[in-house]
Amino acid sequence: MEDVSAKFVSQKISRTRWRPLPAAALQPPDLFATGSWDNEDNRISIWSAGDLGNAGLNGEYHGEPHLLCDIQHNGDVMDMQFLDQERIVVASSTGTVTIFRHHQNNQTLSADHRWAKAHYHVDQDTSSGGAACTGVVCNNPEIVTVGEDGRINLFRADQKDAVRTIDNADSSTLHAVTFLRTTEILTVNSIGQLKIWDLRQQRNEPSQIFSLAGDRVPLHCVDRHPNQQHIVATGGQDGMLSIWDIRQGTMPVSLLNAHEAEMWEVHFHPSDPDHLFTCSEDGSLWHWDTSTNVSEKPSFLHQGGRSTAYLSHSTMNQSVVSAWLSNDPTKDRMEITNLIPNQTLSVNSLDVLGPCLVYGTDAEAIYVNRQLFA
Repeated sequence: MEDVSAKFVSQKISRTRWRPLPAAALQPPDLFATGSWDNEDNRISIWSAGDLGNAGLNGEYHGEPHLLCDIQHNGDVMDMQFLDQERIVVASSTGTVTIFRHHQNNQTLSADHRWAKAHYHVDQDTSSGGAACTGVVCNNPEIVTVGEDGRINLFRADQKDAVRTIDNADSSTLHAVTFLRTTEILTVNSIGQLKIWDLRQQRNEPSQIFSLAGDRVPLHCVDRHPNQQHIVATGGQDGMLSIWDIRQGTMPVSLLNAHEAEMWEVHFHPSDPDHLFTCSEDGSLWHWDTSTNVSEKPSFLHQGGRSTAYLSHSTMNQSVVSAWLSNDPTKDRMEITNLIPNQTLSVNSLDVLGPCLVYGTDAEAIYVNRQLFA
């Protein structure tokens, strides 16, 4: 893993996010943001991924990430998402949601807008009682947040008050949220349920509910396939990866044995979704590769932390052949690589964009891999 650069940052990192690239950009991502947790003084930081001018003879990069600017954040950073090239939406354990702006001309961060106690247990106006905002997702200018209080908020970046609040969306903790399409969101909760919400409907009920059978394991993370909106991946407290087809049934299509402890994040690669990445409390970060040429590769069963897994067969005929839902036995093969062979502390967050991966850990370090597919 000589193409990974590490930076020790003296704070536990809870979130890492690449700044999105402009639509026509050809260059790899160059800036990322991090948020911290469980520190006396938590911070939002913007980093340069490393010195691109220093590429060696073979195109390999040198230089570790370096800090461009940072700003204090009240409470643990529970989630964060770029709204656009300059603005980042941050969810706090205090229940507050803040938009920070990165000023690139003088490399500073400032708080652009703040929704104080967007999530709360008893009363929004009392001095205490904030409930952690656990998840945020953006589709500029819209921002959706979920929290420990079972609330869903829909904000607009340009409006002071919430556009819509679903107060008792869930009787349990909502852990994460994603957009299925511009008017539909999907939430996951602490009793193993996925719920779809149609934001055009005024009634405060989900349009569909899916759930894990059996033990109702808390789900911590969710991501939607970038091209096929009906395919969704979730991860939870038992470390399993679940693949769902929301057009069919109410149960996952596949349950895949994965990590030995909580799965904190799951991400389809945004432009190459045959690749999926998961990270865990157990200190591992897995790359799941279902691309069609996997079956031609040699099996790495006995080398360097790789293994070959088999997707469970779904009994339904799929109209769209996706590697994640496929019935074709030659495609049922998947290569899994642990990208961090001997890490011990939790890997709390990861993000992938182009050929680059960034992740952050409780070992107070951030890591950048710029040649994921090398």
